[in-house]
Parts: sequence; structure tokens; C-alpha cells
Amino acid sequence: MTATPDDLFEKFDELGIAYKTYRHDPVFTVEEAQTLAGDMPGGHCKNLFLKDKTGDLYLLVCLQETKVNLKAFRKSVGAKNLSFGKPELLLEILGVTPGSVTPFSLINDTDLKVRVVLEQRMMEMNMLNYHPLINSMTTLLSSKDLGRFIAACGHTPTIVDLSATEDSCSPSP
Repeated sequence: MTATPDDLFEKFDELGIAYKTYRHDPVFTVEEAQTLAGDMPGGHCKNLFLKDKTGDLYLLVCLQETKVNLKAFRKSVGAKNLSFGKPELLLEILGVTPGSVTPFSLINDTDLKVRVVLEQRMMEMNMLNYHPLINSMTTLLSSKDLGRFIAACGHTPTIVDLSATEDSCSPSP
């Protein structure tokens, strides 16, 4: 069964994770999210659900302003010909729809099918913002607590320096 935002917040409470959630109109792109960020503190992030030609799945989480060169990223993680995962696969594996992709959706990846990749620069920030499984809210928490949450979901993230790959393309979330 797919987790709801309330299930997610209950998990945060169980883990002793402090968080603050803001409600807003639904947003589907980084550009739309930037118009709502306003006075929300912390780094604002984007999430890319990717699949390689061997069927391996990746969730790349980075700051929204990071330009991602998928070819260079592919090489850095040893993936084969990355493309964006189809909406049906996203829903099946992470339980969310396009526009709501988030590291919090790892709560739904109980079979640990997704390899989690986090941007080093993002993880060096104190506070970070992500959608809590739906794109009409944004939840703020510490980068340390993000790491604790991901570990509690059974995942061990790979931390990468994306600044070396920031030169040719910047895909949408």
C-alpha cells in the first residue's frame, strides 16, 4: 500500500525528525516551485527518477539550480544509457506521480529497487525542502535528518559531487 503524507509524517515522528510543512498550490516544475519558494528557508531541491538500459533505477536528488549532465552523471555512477523513468514505473516503485518525486517516496520502495544518489553540495546545507509525496506541500527538514530517514527506509545513498557534471543539460524534475 502506498504511503500518504500523514504516513510519512508519522514516520518522521517515530524517528524523532523535526520538520515543518508548507501548503501551496500544486507545482509540477522547478520553475513553478521557484515562484512559491518565497520566504521558505533552506535549499530547494529537484529529484530525477532515472532508468538505465539494464533496468537499474536511480533517484538523483540535488539542489534545484544544479545543472545535471546525464552523460557525465551516468559515467560517475556506472549506469548504462540513462533515461527518465516512465510515470507508470514511478508510481509502481515509488508510489508518486510526476511533479511529486521526492526522496521521501523511498518510504514506498520496500523492495529497495532504487539506487539513491544525493548531491554533495545539497547535503552540506543545513536545511532542505522536498514535497511530502504530493506536490501541493513542501516539507523542510535538516540534511542530517534526511540521511536518517533514507537509512530508516533501508537505503544507503551514494553522495556525488555534481559540480563536475554541470556543463550541458539541466533536466526538469
